[in-house]
Amino acid sequence: MKTPLMNIETITEYNDMLGVETLHPEVSMIDLSKARPMHHMRHTFSFYAIFLKDEKNCDLIYGRKRYDYQKGTVVCLAPRQVIGIEDTGEEFQPHGYALCFHPDLIRGTHLGRHIGEYSFFSYEVNEALHLSERERTTIVDLLEKIHEELEHAVDRMSRRLLVTGIEMVLDYCLRFYERQFITRQPANHDILTRFETLLNDYFTGDNARQNGLPTVKYCAGELCLSPNYFGDLIKQETGRTASEYIQQKIIEQAKERLLIPATSVSEVSYGLGFQYPQHFSRVFKRATGMTPNEYRNKTEA
Repeated sequence: MKTPLMNIETITEYNDMLGVETLHPEVSMIDLSKARPMHHMRHTFSFYAIFLKDEKNCDLIYGRKRYDYQKGTVVCLAPRQVIGIEDTGEEFQPHGYALCFHPDLIRGTHLGRHIGEYSFFSYEVNEALHLSERERTTIVDLLEKIHEELEHAVDRMSRRLLVTGIEMVLDYCLRFYERQFITRQPANHDILTRFETLLNDYFTGDNARQNGLPTVKYCAGELCLSPNYFGDLIKQETGRTASEYIQQKIIEQAKERLLIPATSVSEVSYGLGFQYPQHFSRVFKRATGMTPNEYRNKTEA
């Protein structure tokens, strides 16, 4: 029988569960090897959490997927994301580090205004960041500086320095994810090829007419990736967003179909998945500088 899903509301509540001192109500940096032994559980947080796992001593279910931790793995969670596995009745000693910070800490700051740029908070667990030894050392050094600041007496610079420290951790995660995309280029090229095939197949037959325009979310799901990871991968590989890539494919298909004799603009529009021909005409003109009829007449002239 599954245990109820637990939501951990506050940093203090999480610290108490782990048996560590709360130095600040809105941010905590925890050396998990110094925490008390725990039981497994499925839970969510009401705050952001970054886990650097050092040892492969447990697996984890994040969302609906199981993932085996390897040394030097980073998983980032946004509030309300489900993490954990069912309680097996056995205790285990966690290892690694956890950086937790409440949205209230960053509200009104540069980080608060730009937190959405750190798209890895919405990656699936199988899209986690795997660090080299040097990268791991960099992250641990930054985490330890945050802990040093937490132990410092509170003054007017405390919040700024804490938020700056967290932002540096996130920026380095961005850098290391870019390295990971580059080192996985053969696999990424395979995904790009599958993406191209997926789009070609989508516009074959009545798929688009029945289901509408293909979306980034749909394509990511068909390729077994989260939308954010998929979007970042496509941008890294092509220099274009996934939405731009899909739109280019739509325009290429439109150009081919507009040159089929006796095919109306409306038929082309509906065949590509547009609900209204007017929408198709606006998208086509924005992309080519011509209306569909102008393109057809120019090409046939």
